[in-house]
Amino acid sequence: MINWDEQERLAEELLTRLFPICRSITGNGLRESLAIIQEYTEFNLVEYPSGTQCFDWQIPDEWNISDAWIKDSSGREIVSFRKNNLHVMGYSEPFHKRLSFDELRPHLHSLPSLPDAIPYRTSYYSRNWGFCLTDRQLGQLDQSDTFEVFIDATLAPGSLSLLESIIGPPESNEYLVSTYCCHPSMANDNLSGVVLTTLLHRLMNQSLKLNKSYRFLILPETIGAIAYLAHHESIMRQSSGGFVVTTCAGPGPFGFKTTFQGNHLIDRVIRQTMREYTVEPVEYPFAPDGSDERQYSSPGFRIPVASITRDKYYEYSFYHTSLDDLSFVTPQNLVSTLRLYWSCIQKLEKESTFRSLNPNGEVQLGRRGLYPQTGGALKQSAAGEGDKIEDGTSDVLTPRQADPVDAITWFLFLADGEHSLLSMAERSGVPFDQLYSIALELEKQGLCSAN
Repeated sequence: MINWDEQERLAEELLTRLFPICRSITGNGLRESLAIIQEYTEFNLVEYPSGTQCFDWQIPDEWNISDAWIKDSSGREIVSFRKNNLHVMGYSEPFHKRLSFDELRPHLHSLPSLPDAIPYRTSYYSRNWGFCLTDRQLGQLDQSDTFEVFIDATLAPGSLSLLESIIGPPESNEYLVSTYCCHPSMANDNLSGVVLTTLLHRLMNQSLKLNKSYRFLILPETIGAIAYLAHHESIMRQSSGGFVVTTCAGPGPFGFKTTFQGNHLIDRVIRQTMREYTVEPVEYPFAPDGSDERQYSSPGFRIPVASITRDKYYEYSFYHTSLDDLSFVTPQNLVSTLRLYWSCIQKLEKESTFRSLNPNGEVQLGRRGLYPQTGGALKQSAAGEGDKIEDGTSDVLTPRQADPVDAITWFLFLADGEHSLLSMAERSGVPFDQLYSIALELEKQGLCSAN
């Protein structure tokens, strides 16, 4: 049994350790974050050198930053990288000069609609520099003053770093689990995805004897996925589908972004899991934007990938701002999403087809101890035997259970060698894991066999 309280403890620990680090698509902050992840579960570090051509893209020079600030003419520090790493636009080139307000203003970014939020801005592929500050800070600047601007950063040949792990038997269907680890101090986007992916990999490595193979990737968004695809073209084209893990620990409702196919096995597994946990997610149809689904599902690869979210990117006001901090997410919310992903993986692992060995009429369950010994009361509402689904508690993390006799009769009725366990669950309303347990028990009793 999984200790979910322990998963919450680990989630909180990882969130706390990783949040302060200044990450980007390359550099020491990214490597530091990946090294911490490797303390919790087994991943291999992969590096691709700057300048490497990856389809239509080229891996840029590596960016590292030590310090940055703006001071007014009295020497008062207005913004500082040391106070919040979002104050500096990602990939800002080194700079040191005194400027007038008019010269400085084009390099300042704020959000008038969120006056106390620092926005997140980057300039990965064009040399530039900039600072991000709250709109309140911007409004307090003396436009007649001059300002000393200092950015201690380097842009030089280096490498792009990522983590890779393939677990499970090599000669089997392979599924992808990918997340991005290139954002500085923002918790839901996408530190939550990094932590969930780390914990999911750890659980699968420790807890499951796998029937399928899973390729886990933790990499910089866009360029990392493109670089990985460019170096693994043939194997990635054979992927059976998978998940892009992102924005999964906010306080809002669960969301589900579908694969580009919309009714792929991955979509069906997610929908069935949501039904079993009595979750009604906001469903987002696929669009070629957002995260790395647009790379994996591009015409050259067409990998069907989906996402389970809590406060999906674009959909919450704190997105790409300093207000997406550790007070916006909780370990409990993150682990609730982890449980849904875990249930989806279990369905991929157990999905199979069974055939009844007694297909002519119904099986006599009573003499096998699978049916009440006193007849007549089944489904009689006055006898308190209503045909119902047991909800357990209002906790969305408690999966529903069907009436045991109903579950067995549905299984045997659909065990024709054509209905898989997932299609049985979709047709009958009986939870997938309950059907799987029934299949194992009826196999022992010689009533069915796996195809």
